[in-house]
Amino acid sequence: MDVSRRTFLTGGTAAATLAVTSRAFAQWQPSQRYPDPSVQIVDGSFARYRLGLAKVERLATGFRWSEGPVWFGDGRYLVWSDIPNNRMMRWDEETGRASVFRKPSNFSNGNTRDRQGRLLSCEHGTRRVSRTEYDGTVTTVADRYDGKPLNSPNDIVCKSDGSIWFTDPPFGILGYYEGYIAKPELPTNVYRVDGKTGQISVATGDVNRPNGLAFSPDESRLYVVEAGVTPRVIVVFDVTDGGTRIANKRKFIDAGPGTPDGFRCDVDGNLWCGWGMGQEGLDGVSIFNPDAKLIGRINLPERCANLCFGGTYRNRLFMPASTSLYSLYVNTQGAPGG
Repeated sequence: MDVSRRTFLTGGTAAATLAVTSRAFAQWQPSQRYPDPSVQIVDGSFARYRLGLAKVERLATGFRWSEGPVWFGDGRYLVWSDIPNNRMMRWDEETGRASVFRKPSNFSNGNTRDRQGRLLSCEHGTRRVSRTEYDGTVTTVADRYDGKPLNSPNDIVCKSDGSIWFTDPPFGILGYYEGYIAKPELPTNVYRVDGKTGQISVATGDVNRPNGLAFSPDESRLYVVEAGVTPRVIVVFDVTDGGTRIANKRKFIDAGPGTPDGFRCDVDGNLWCGWGMGQEGLDGVSIFNPDAKLIGRINLPERCANLCFGGTYRNRLFMPASTSLYSLYVNTQGAPGG
């Protein structure tokens, strides 16, 4: 039995459910040859980012829905959310072992670190953005706007000026699988929390169910997944007014039959997007250049929800994908702030 399953499964029902899941993906094995055929060059410009002697690795499995990874370089570990199991997980680079980081997690989803290194988390259960302080206590960054409770904060990034930007779709209050049923009282906004005053403001209300978000490396653009339209699209805004506002919304990527969820930029401005929808050839990661051209693909056996760069040089891509956690070394680095 896989170490992660032996460690995490408790209770007959959970064990039976995850055993079926593990059998379903038991046929997947890492490539036996280099370069890994799972890493596909769609456009010649992507060739420089693929390492010929690196392959997709499955680091752990046995989860229900993996999301929101964040790298802690000072401790050499990754933290991510296992939303339906109401817990946050931790994978240690030195030992290769996964363990529970926090439970309950208030059905946490997206995570990042602020510019002081503190953990920021989007919590469906409490309908808030929380911050884990240096002493381990958890405080609230934002849980209301205009006197009304937020919907269910989903994904989050921190800008170089210390401001916190997050999306607030209703997904975590639509049922009891990823949170608790509640009635939305606010539109599905993208919010900004001022890094100095802590004041919350609406960055834009012009995205139907905003999901993943990320700044370009120079912070002149903000990319946002618009999940409330069919097909899903990734839109882009210009960052204006000294970095405090966004404007000029326009379509960046039409996802077609795919489902972009969360993403991060590398230092060259390429957008590495969690992708999928349970169809062959869609599950994994799609990479687009700053001109919105698809240049590469990383095929996975499961839908990838979100991702982040980590490792000593931020050149290791971590990909939580449905029931598992995958990684791949790449020949680029993640942009700061993700």
